[in-house]
Amino acid sequence: MRFKDVFSIIGPSMIGPSSSHTAGAVRIGRVARQALGGMPLEASIRLYGSFAETYRGHGTDVALVGGMLDFATDDEAIPDAFHHAEQAGFNIQLHTEKKPVPHPNTVDLLLRNQAHAISIQGCSIGGGNIEILKVDGFSVKFTAMQPTLLIFHTDRQGMVAEVSGVLRRAGVNIGLMQVVRESRHGQALTVIECDQSPGRVVLGKIGRMESVSKIRVIDLIGEDGGA
Repeated sequence: MRFKDVFSIIGPSMIGPSSSHTAGAVRIGRVARQALGGMPLEASIRLYGSFAETYRGHGTDVALVGGMLDFATDDEAIPDAFHHAEQAGFNIQLHTEKKPVPHPNTVDLLLRNQAHAISIQGCSIGGGNIEILKVDGFSVKFTAMQPTLLIFHTDRQGMVAEVSGVLRRAGVNIGLMQVVRESRHGQALTVIECDQSPGRVVLGKIGRMESVSKIRVIDLIGEDGGA
C-alpha cells in the first residue's frame, strides 16, 4: 500500500487515543456543522460498526460533539465537549445501530438550528482521514481535504456551465465535480472540490443564480492539522 503523504501515515495533531475514532470523528462533526451553516442547537448521532462498539473507550462521541462545536482535532477542550455543548444550549441524542454500513467507522448526523437542518453520513477511513458519503440523502463522495462547495439547487440545463464559468473567471480551479439529482428538473446537489477557497464574492454570485436554494463551504484546511 502506498501513502500519498506523511499525514496518511502518522495522522494529525490531535487529542485522543485513535486517529480513526477521534480525529476523524472531529472532522466529520466539523463538516456537518459547516454544511448546516453555523452552530447547531440539536443533533442526533447514530453510530455504526466499530464506532458503535468502541465509542466510549476511544472518545468518538466527544470527538463528534467537539467537531460540531467547531473544535480543531488538537483542541484540549474536546474531552469536555458535552459540557461545552450543554452550556451552549446544544441538545444531543446518541444512538448505536447494528445494520450493515459501507465502512465500520460510520456515523449518521442530523443537525438542526433555528433556520436550517442537514443530514450527513460520514466514515473515518484511517489516519484522521474521512469520506462523506451522504448529504441530505444525496449519495456523494468527498474527503474535505480541499475546500468543497455544496450547492443545493433545482436541476436545470446550463447550471454546471454557469457555476464552472463563475469559478473560472475568479481563477478558482476545480479539482472534482459531482452532480447528484433526485430526478430530471428535481432537487439536486452539486459538490465541487476546489484548489482554493472561492471567497465571499464568488459564493454570492453562485448563491444568486436561478434555482440555487443555498450554498455551503466545507473548509477544514489549515485549521485542524490536515494541511
